[in-house]
Amino acid sequence: MDLLEYQGKQLLRSVGVPTPEGEAAATPEEARVAAERIGFPVAIKAQVQVGGRGKAGGIKVAANADEAEAHAAAILGMDIKGHVVRRLWVEEAADIAAEFYASFTIDRSAKRYLGMVSAEGGVEIEEVAARDPEAIAKVGVNPLVGLKDNAARALAFRGRIPAEHRKQVIAVLQKLYAAFVELDAELVEVNPLIANSRGEIVALDAKVTLDDNAEYRHKQVFEDFHEVFAVDPQEKLAKEKNLNYIKLQGEVGILGNGAGLVMSTLDVVAQAGGKAANFLDVGGGASADLIADSLEVVAGDPQVRSIFINIFGGITRGEEVAKGIVAALDRVEISQPIVVRLDGTNAEEGREILAGNPREGLHSSPTMLEAAAKAVELADAAG
Repeated sequence: MDLLEYQGKQLLRSVGVPTPEGEAAATPEEARVAAERIGFPVAIKAQVQVGGRGKAGGIKVAANADEAEAHAAAILGMDIKGHVVRRLWVEEAADIAAEFYASFTIDRSAKRYLGMVSAEGGVEIEEVAARDPEAIAKVGVNPLVGLKDNAARALAFRGRIPAEHRKQVIAVLQKLYAAFVELDAELVEVNPLIANSRGEIVALDAKVTLDDNAEYRHKQVFEDFHEVFAVDPQEKLAKEKNLNYIKLQGEVGILGNGAGLVMSTLDVVAQAGGKAANFLDVGGGASADLIADSLEVVAGDPQVRSIFINIFGGITRGEEVAKGIVAALDRVEISQPIVVRLDGTNAEEGREILAGNPREGLHSSPTMLEAAAKAVELADAAG
């Protein structure tokens, strides 16, 4: 789960990372009241899960209450890279003397954590990496050992943090690492981490991604923060049914068994000239009920114009898949045409079940490429 800036700051503040005083607001009036409480000048910041807010006009400084309300009114409802602003963060304006970058993430290839620090904060870290790779210090952290003092010092020194700020930055790095581990996060990033004119180190931004698989260990955090987001109805339904579902932007609904096969299905749909509307993996032992639930989720997406069911039977048996398709069509109204490709264990029995229960809009194709082409053709015709 990707948190909004202010949510990440609340979590970082709870482990002792210094952050500016601020309040969330959902209306211009709330922003005005928050600004008056905090004191001027204040920054009015769009809360969206994407970078580049400042360049898009999503961050404004207000010198008085009228400006705060006017900026809030202008920013709310703004579209920033496809993200509509529905919430603001009002915080005391920053007094910036220097900007740094700091983050902790997971280095999956090395099976360890990775800390990164740079004295060039305030810009996209990708730009820094392209221009001067040596400006970004990278230090691997053994999860069993943690971020020891020497590793934190190495990050600050190799990241070219000025000597007068190094001690405080090291202390903040250790707190960021503590938050990263305690929250079961996949990413904790602060850009910029600033030094103000008084020499204090403050987290001016926060990007925090929590591992959904650790939700059971942080139920209150997930409950509190999920309330802010407008959850897509298909994703909500899929979660209730314990399905591995990710919504995409295309028009061909995808249902397959096994992550590798589903990824290949997305590729062949693209090769056929279409775009996948979702990723849905029913797993290796799908029952008829699970197949029916999956079809219900995919068909409920209004952007889906056709559905491609791609099953290679191993543990999953072809007749169970066919029963699931028939059960889904009996249980819910599915208007989109469906293309089925069955292969592997008991695939012939599955095809016989489908042939014995003919439905309008239900098609069968012998190969994955032919099925993908048919699904794209039907989606185009429906569009």
